[in-house]
Amino acid sequence: MIHFNNFIPKRPLAITCYVFLITFLICSCKKFIAVPAPSTELASASVFTDSLTATAAQTVIYSNMAGSTTYTIPFFTGLSADELLNYSTNPDVAQLYSNGLSSSNGSTSGLWAQWYQYIYAANAVLEGAQNSTSLSPSLKNELEGEAKFVRAFSHFYLVNLYGNIPLILTTDYTINKSAKQVAAAQVYQQIIADLKDAQRLLASDFSYGGGERIRPNKWAATALLARVYLYTKDWGNAESSAATIIADGTDFSLVNDLNQVFLANGNEAIWQLKPSLPNENTSEGFFFILAGIPSTVSLTNSFVSSFEPLDQRKTDWVDTVSANGIIYYFPYKYKIKAGSTLTEYSMVLRLSEQYLIRAEAEANGAGGGTSAAINDLNVIRNRAGLPNYAGATDKASILAALLHERQVELFTEWGHRWLDLKRSGLTDNVLSAIKPDWKSTAALYPIPLTELQNDPNLVQNPGY
Repeated sequence: MIHFNNFIPKRPLAITCYVFLITFLICSCKKFIAVPAPSTELASASVFTDSLTATAAQTVIYSNMAGSTTYTIPFFTGLSADELLNYSTNPDVAQLYSNGLSSSNGSTSGLWAQWYQYIYAANAVLEGAQNSTSLSPSLKNELEGEAKFVRAFSHFYLVNLYGNIPLILTTDYTINKSAKQVAAAQVYQQIIADLKDAQRLLASDFSYGGGERIRPNKWAATALLARVYLYTKDWGNAESSAATIIADGTDFSLVNDLNQVFLANGNEAIWQLKPSLPNENTSEGFFFILAGIPSTVSLTNSFVSSFEPLDQRKTDWVDTVSANGIIYYFPYKYKIKAGSTLTEYSMVLRLSEQYLIRAEAEANGAGGGTSAAINDLNVIRNRAGLPNYAGATDKASILAALLHERQVELFTEWGHRWLDLKRSGLTDNVLSAIKPDWKSTAALYPIPLTELQNDPNLVQNPGY
């Protein structure tokens, strides 16, 4: 059974009572799944008789993501990979850092619950919009497209973090309470289908976000689809999907000043999350920027030393604090730790990733092949103040260069490093050298013990 009551601890969300009501109606899984006759069913249906409440039902998902998932994903996966050092005495965090997770670990159990909460909420919006007789056709398309995007986005992270997972496509508790895991390939099929639908249904501009890049549109669906094609080794579709975004020089272009990449609504942004907590901009800035001796994490020395000389990303995206004669490094992509004036939004999808996706697909034979891959690699290198790639031009060397470029370009963003090591088959080679107790089975997080106890159809991942 999919449960949502073990959430990751987080700071209280600054939401109005009105939006809290929408959250309760749409996201309260205790009412919709854990008991057989949802008492709020009629109330939730009434949400979709009005455009304002229907839209709030969708956008509150993004507020919840901005308040928690934006930092929990890079935090957890950074500890699991080789990006972050742990200073916390919390046993759950220590397990993440040592890759010795137990099935009762509260952090990863909460992460599982969080993603399934988003899926449940998206399914509720999808069903509500489809069944509504009062919403305009354009708004119904928008809500259905965004809901399918969120469902795909959430399943993407679940399948990559946990492996074979339940595929949840309904709010029907009689189905969800005994859901079985399905193979990752089947999950990816559904993700691709949802994203293709989202491409078809969503607008290509930012009008539904009021001109801001805070709600996924057609381009966000295309960007995530390019990533999914890359992960499933569909090189041709990965190349062509990324290429369509890169070709749109009006809406999207690389930001030359690295210090401005993560500002709100910059041209590099494909999809951002607007901060939702009081007196701070992004959760990433609040969480990662150090003011003294770190109480939780800092960047690893091995990661910091991986930058090439003259790489402006080390200068602009990494900062230090000195305490007791020790220098600690921390991510500095986001510059603001606290402050009520919003200038930075959490970046979820951005253009530079699309260049790297296209380059990797090209290196694997799509599009213009290895020469085109090097050209795309050089675009990202040059933006960082580095000269053109001068290494070997065989496929293996280019792929290694791209993996390194992803490491220094996308660090502490949405788990890229952890997922890149896994999909490249490099977790054993890289992590066994720095993690004394590393085991191959640690590449997947454990299915939470509470889920196994409540749903006998679930099977634990190997090694737990």
